[in-house]
Amino acid sequence: MFWKLKAIFEVFSFNLKRLSSWFLFVAKKKKTLRKTKKISVGVDESGRGPVIGPMVMVAIAANEDQVQKLIWLGVKDSKLLSREAREEMFDRIHEIVEDFRVEVIEASAIDACLMDVNSNLNWLEADSSARMVSELAPAKVIVDCPSINVPAYSAYFKKKLVGDFVDGCEIVVMHKADEKYHVVGAASIVAKVIRDRIIEHYKEEIGIDFGSGYLGEAKTRNFLKEHFDDPKCKHLFRKMWKPYQKLVAEKKQRSLEDY
Repeated sequence: MFWKLKAIFEVFSFNLKRLSSWFLFVAKKKKTLRKTKKISVGVDESGRGPVIGPMVMVAIAANEDQVQKLIWLGVKDSKLLSREAREEMFDRIHEIVEDFRVEVIEASAIDACLMDVNSNLNWLEADSSARMVSELAPAKVIVDCPSINVPAYSAYFKKKLVGDFVDGCEIVVMHKADEKYHVVGAASIVAKVIRDRIIEHYKEEIGIDFGSGYLGEAKTRNFLKEHFDDPKCKHLFRKMWKPYQKLVAEKKQRSLEDY
């Protein structure tokens, strides 16, 4: 249901070398800096709204000196950067940061969450964020809040944190944190690059360019309309999204009329 980085190595072999370098870097850095520097963690996602593909959650850990290096690098909200700039920064960020966690939440897992009366997309995102932050155990965490109800989201997120670090951890939950905090901006860049690479892998897998997976793009809308019931493509779609369900209902209605 939730893919850790190791699973990304195994499934997306075309990125094995690049993503593996992240893992090796972190394994070496943990022992040398964690006890001597105050660590802040920034959390962000990519792919919350599209009808196609996963949502990628990323937590980036960095100390004060490393955050300054992110600033010098020009790290900011991924939406304010070109694809080429994000790719270049992705390859540089791993040389700077202390540690990180990645979770790739597949379309089927998002659907399962939305079918659960006790859950929703906000809680799914908070659960993922809390897992990653609990593993990193920072002195401070900054979370980009997806909910319009910041107090409720913050309370839920805090409740899900586990570990001795929690009592002394400064927790910041806010909208547009990726614009204010560079460590969150770094997380947004990494999440966006990983999702983009996964989407490109899907396109190669099925042999169709369906665009970004967002319904604001004509390619994606046309692909959804033409392939929503295609067996080789159905695993890509978020079937709980209303545009997908509308197409299914229309097909069912046509079948009844034909009958």
